[in-house]
Amino acid sequence: MKLKPTNFHKDFKLNSNSFATVDALLTYAAEFSRELHPFLKDWFSDNDVVIVHTSGSSGTPKAIKLQKDQMQNSATATGDFFALKEKTTALLCLPIAYIAGKMMLVRALTLGWHLDVVPADSNPLKENYKTYDFSAMVPLQVENSIEKLYQIKKLIVGGGAVSKALQEKLQHVVAAVFATYGMTETITHIAVKKLNNFTALHENTDQQSHHKSYYRILPKTVIYKDERNCLVLKNTTISDAVLFTNDVVRLISNSQFEWLGRFDNVINSGGIKLHPESIEEKLSKIIVQRFFVAGIKDEKLGEKLVLLIESSKDKLIKSPDQLNSEMKNSKLFSRFEIPKEIYFIDRFTETETKKIQRQKTLDLINLN
Repeated sequence: MKLKPTNFHKDFKLNSNSFATVDALLTYAAEFSRELHPFLKDWFSDNDVVIVHTSGSSGTPKAIKLQKDQMQNSATATGDFFALKEKTTALLCLPIAYIAGKMMLVRALTLGWHLDVVPADSNPLKENYKTYDFSAMVPLQVENSIEKLYQIKKLIVGGGAVSKALQEKLQHVVAAVFATYGMTETITHIAVKKLNNFTALHENTDQQSHHKSYYRILPKTVIYKDERNCLVLKNTTISDAVLFTNDVVRLISNSQFEWLGRFDNVINSGGIKLHPESIEEKLSKIIVQRFFVAGIKDEKLGEKLVLLIESSKDKLIKSPDQLNSEMKNSKLFSRFEIPKEIYFIDRFTETETKKIQRQKTLDLINLN
C-alpha cells in the first residue's frame, strides 16, 4: 500500500535516528540542515505537487511542478529495479536543491531506508568509513572516491557523462555501478546501464572486452524515436504527458537504447553533421583532463569544431601538437572529427550539480 506524502515508512531512519511523528522529523531536519528542512516541510504539506528546478546545464534553469504521487512511483520503480527493500542503507551526497538529491530522500521516506545525509562535496567518502547498500553520485565524486567505492554495493551515476578513463577504473571496483538516463521531467532516471562487472552481464566475449552495454528502461516505460531520431518517452506512472527529448538515440530493442548525443549540440561543419558526445568519447582515450568539443561560427564551414581543455597552459600534460598528432594517427577519428582549434581554460563554468555549462564556458574566452 502506497504511503501518503503526509506520512513516512515505519522503518525510515535519517542519520541513524528514528522518528515517531512528522513533527519530530521536521524538528530534527531544521536543526540539521537548511536545505533538508524546507523540502521535507514542503513534502509533508497538503500540496499535491513539489516545485523543483532544473540544473541549467543545457539552458536557462526553469521551475517544474512534479506530482508527489508520481515521485513516489519513481521511488518504488527504483527500489524494485535494484531490489532495494526496507532497511536499505543509503548515502545522500548530492545537493537537496535539485531533483537527484530530493529523490534520494523520497526513496528513503517511501521505502523505509536508513539514510545518511552528508555535505554534497567532491569527495563524499573521504571521512566516511561506513558501508552502504546504495548511493548516487556525479562523475567527479566517483572519480575522487574511486579508492573507497568498496563501501557502496550499488551506485548510480548521473549529472554528466562518464569518461572512458573513469569507466576503465571502475572495472577494478567491486561495487555495481550504473550510469543513469533521465531529467527533472522524468523525476530522475528512467533508464540505467551497467558500467562494470560485465562478465556477469554479457555472455558475448566481444561485448565484455569493449565494456559495452546499453540503457535499459525501467518498467512501465515506452520508448520510440521522432523524425529527428530523438528519444520519446511515455510512462504514465511518472508523467501525464508524452516527453519529447532532444537526445539522439539508436534503439536496440523496445526496452534498450544507445545514447548518441544531444540534437541541440549537433555541429554542422561544411555540411557534415558532427555529434560532440561521440567525438568526446573517442577523445577520452587520449585526454585525461576535463574537456569538451563545440562548434563556433566560421565563414567557410558555417561552424568549425573546437576543443576546450580544462588546464592552464603552464600545466599541460600534452601539447596541442601532441594531441593533434595522436588524433591524426588514430584510426578512431575521421578527418572531420579532428578539432580545428584547441583552447585551454583554467576552470570550466559549472552548475551547482557539477555539470559543465558549455555555452558559459565558451563565453569566457569569447569564441562566439
